[in-house]
Amino acid sequence: MTQFDELTALQLLDGYRAGDFSPVEATRAALDRAEAVQPAVNAFVRLFADEALARARASEDRWRRGEPAGLVDGVPVTVKDILLLRGAPTLKGSRTISERGPWDEDAPSVARLREHGAVFLGKTTTPEFGWKGVTDSPLSGVTRNPHDPTRTAGGSSGGAAAAVALGAGPLALGTDGGGSVRIPAAFCGIFALKPTYGRVPLYPASAFGTLAHVGPMARDAADAALLLDVIGVPDSRDWSALAPASGPFSAGLSGGVRGLRIAYSPSLGGQVAVRPAVAAAVRRAVERLADLGAYVTEADPDVTDPVDAFHTLWFSGAARVTQHLGPRQRESLDPGLREIRDRGARYSALDYLAAVDVRMELGRRMGRFHDFYDLLVTPTLPITAFEAGAEVPKGSGHRRWTGWTPFTYPFNLTQQPAVSVPVGTDGDGLPIGLQLVAARHRDDLVLRAAHALDEAGVTPAGS
Repeated sequence: MTQFDELTALQLLDGYRAGDFSPVEATRAALDRAEAVQPAVNAFVRLFADEALARARASEDRWRRGEPAGLVDGVPVTVKDILLLRGAPTLKGSRTISERGPWDEDAPSVARLREHGAVFLGKTTTPEFGWKGVTDSPLSGVTRNPHDPTRTAGGSSGGAAAAVALGAGPLALGTDGGGSVRIPAAFCGIFALKPTYGRVPLYPASAFGTLAHVGPMARDAADAALLLDVIGVPDSRDWSALAPASGPFSAGLSGGVRGLRIAYSPSLGGQVAVRPAVAAAVRRAVERLADLGAYVTEADPDVTDPVDAFHTLWFSGAARVTQHLGPRQRESLDPGLREIRDRGARYSALDYLAAVDVRMELGRRMGRFHDFYDLLVTPTLPITAFEAGAEVPKGSGHRRWTGWTPFTYPFNLTQQPAVSVPVGTDGDGLPIGLQLVAARHRDDLVLRAAHALDEAGVTPAGS
């Protein structure tokens, strides 16, 4: 009997092509899995059982005729409830958004998936307006880690990560403004890519401005490359969208890492305290990259923590996204969001532009760094998943989620491509992630290196 929850998107497509099983079977299995795990992990805002099965039956007919609609015809996919999906409310984890429509438009990434025949299983959970690195909201409650439901799944794409990890669809759309696909990927043991800014068009524009990216979440790099091939094309609604890539990202996966210059920064020059289990797992993976022929050097980028500048930009975005709300609606917001939006509302234009200056200087330094190194390797996070329902680990001394995510948000500021790859677990069986970062527009390199780790067996089986 086929274990659909263990199959990648590429394996599903191979099965459809060979006639071993059908999109209807795969979709039913994914829906059954989603319904079974929902009480424990709370990954979904809503499921679309009837609609999904209808799309799966249409896909089955196309495959029977040998005429698939596109690259992911019949593959079950989930969509984070930040992105528009025609026919379903997009409530963004907030009680301040009405379910009344009309909900008659797809986000660009959703539209491309629809054109390619994907089967939409449901919308996944998010913190309110995607504001923090864990997933709980006044609207949908707490999303939990599939490896230990007492722990957080991370965020803000926590529902998407948990769904993939549990086999409720092999592909997911997430968003990433400060680590929001990479954080939950690391905590849940899956793969995620924050592409170069503009590679995946975004509409409506995010209140968090050019920090916000749309990214593929999947079981491995090959599936993520396939998803990027589908969604990484221009859309006229996004003025900042990049031109089409020079070729399919899937086609460049097999190049390996031989000859690549890789800088390994265990702690960003001692700026980050990393748990020993995390450090050890990441170091073992880095050693494997060297075994595969990469030139690995322990080296730190010439950067200092840009958290103050990030906060200025991020908190300003929080103020903007809630600006239209009246006093009563503001009282219904997540208390942490209410706190940062109040702070963001007090920044001046000069404060904002000073943060932009910091951002530009960070981008210059990272651009110079990549003159010498093809890739930067760090831990994705310095810790593993902590207690569910909390913004920061108990006793950590951190005030905000950025205190424990120092490896992720800098690369939203610089708009560079960055992936999180699962590379092991700690003593409690909680996943550990490794981050690969490349120069802007070199999404192919981070995917290629991640795929090399997958093929070398560094990615734990079943992650």
